Amino acid sequence: MPSFDIVSEVDLHEVNNAVDQTNREVGTRFDFKGTDAGAGLSNDNLTLHAENEFQVRQVLDILHKKMAKRGIDIASLKEGPVQTSGNRASMAITIRQGIDQDTARLLVKQIKATKIRVQASIQGDQVRVTGKKRDDLQSIISELRESSCDLPLQFVNFRD
Repeated sequence: MPSFDIVSEVDLHEVNNAVDQTNREVGTRFDFKGTDAGAGLSNDNLTLHAENEFQVRQVLDILHKKMAKRGIDIASLKEGPVQTSGNRASMAITIRQGIDQDTARLLVKQIKATKIRVQASIQGDQVRVTGKKRDDLQSIISELRESSCDLPLQFVNFRD
């Protein structure tokens, strides 16, 4: 029976490369000379730091450009507020991986609302869609691409 999985994954190796490129560009830019501005990555968390909020926002803009160039969807980043203390400012960013239960239920509800004869089941942090016809599965993929979801979705493991 044909099936595919709906996932939301981010390649952490590419994120690490984007952070390294961001730090290199910040190190060579004239407006960051003499400052200790940059970005750091640990597990699924990014930390941007600079001397003030304006510079943190500039580092964030550079990071967004580098991630877009490497094919990472910026919607997978959950940005926190800029925190300032003394002459330091920082921002914590969480990389969202996987589909949470509420979003998975919303996806299943959207799939059922299309009235196409397929079954959707939540399996951990992904949603599996099975159906009798390959065309039905492809129409579900196109419907979900058109819908607005706050997470970037990938459609993997398509089996005939």
